[in-house]
Amino acid sequence: MMQNKKILSLAIALACILLAINFGFRSSLGLFLKPVSETFGYGREVFAFSLALQNLFWGLTQPLAGAFADKFGTARVVVVGTILYSLGLYVTATADSFVSLHIGAGILIGMGIAGTGLGVILPAMARMVSPEKRALALGVGTAAGSAGQFLFIPVAREFLVAYGWQTALIIMAIGALSMILFAPVFKGDEKTNSNVDNEPSQNLREALNEASGHIHYWLLIAGFFVCGFQLAFITVHMPSYLADKGFDSSIAAASLAIIGLSNIFGSLVSGHLSGIYSKKWILAFIYGARSIVIVLFLVIPISTFTIFAFSFATGLLWLATVPPTSGLVAQMFGLRFMGTLYGIVFLNHQIGSFTGVWLGGYLFDTTGSYNQVWWWAAIIAAITALIHVFIDERPIKRLRAAERTS
Repeated sequence: MMQNKKILSLAIALACILLAINFGFRSSLGLFLKPVSETFGYGREVFAFSLALQNLFWGLTQPLAGAFADKFGTARVVVVGTILYSLGLYVTATADSFVSLHIGAGILIGMGIAGTGLGVILPAMARMVSPEKRALALGVGTAAGSAGQFLFIPVAREFLVAYGWQTALIIMAIGALSMILFAPVFKGDEKTNSNVDNEPSQNLREALNEASGHIHYWLLIAGFFVCGFQLAFITVHMPSYLADKGFDSSIAAASLAIIGLSNIFGSLVSGHLSGIYSKKWILAFIYGARSIVIVLFLVIPISTFTIFAFSFATGLLWLATVPPTSGLVAQMFGLRFMGTLYGIVFLNHQIGSFTGVWLGGYLFDTTGSYNQVWWWAAIIAAITALIHVFIDERPIKRLRAAERTS
């Protein structure tokens, strides 16, 4: 059922719509940081910690969601993830304490994102198409998430301005339930994953042992930690950072929307190039370029033009890391347990996200500035670019041996 779909097919289109909804709602939550903090009288660290928990629980749940999808099918995981996502938004909207915020915006939404997002849907999309189209399919799926950010953030801001943050979140909770309608497109996915591409027989424990003993898998993991640190910090704290600089919230919404728009092109180009050129060198270029863009944003006097220019450049490099990173997992280890192995890589992305979001709130409350985090983001991006140069992106020996004997 899932094999050899065309890129321009209904199944791929529906998977993309699901990713757009998932990513759109999540990306909008940074707009709520300041109003939620002001309502409760907390410093920004409290709700920032909720969103940091969201990233952490997203990451912690992702390997489990991937493993369940690999074993029992993507459709069932999407249903459970949708319910948790919607419930999390509702609990956040009706929160009466920081504990409720942490449970709703943090734990529940984080688990919901894991069940309906890139870590589960991209492996399913990779199994839908022929081998030569996989990198492009990963790029298309990633671009769809970016489109959700572009489309949903301005709408979320309008709800926020018109109805207040609580009602806006309830509306979003209702909208999130629509993701359950797309679960049937993945029905039968567990059957197609039983013997993908005639790969040598292997169980989950063997796959985990194999990956954990592969140093280049750990280098990939280290790099994705940095990716998460940067992206989550910017997503959550950019609106407040710009407000502190005297810019209206519409500028922040436009900034995040521009990131989402240019991210569409960046993801598609990255997916296309990842099917042609070395994935590790594409990643090295992306991380190096991120470092340069952040430094320029910090040293050039801020204006509406520089904000939008930074947003456009950042968007081109935003989720462009996902197609080559997820593609490297499939290339090195095969597709059978890609959901699980990519989920572990993504877990470390989310640990980085937790660190970036929480540290941004903590350092702002203690120093009154985001500058330290901005500079750290630039420095570690440069280090990550260097790390990727040393990755061996060849399939592991087991797959190379099977290929020689086939």
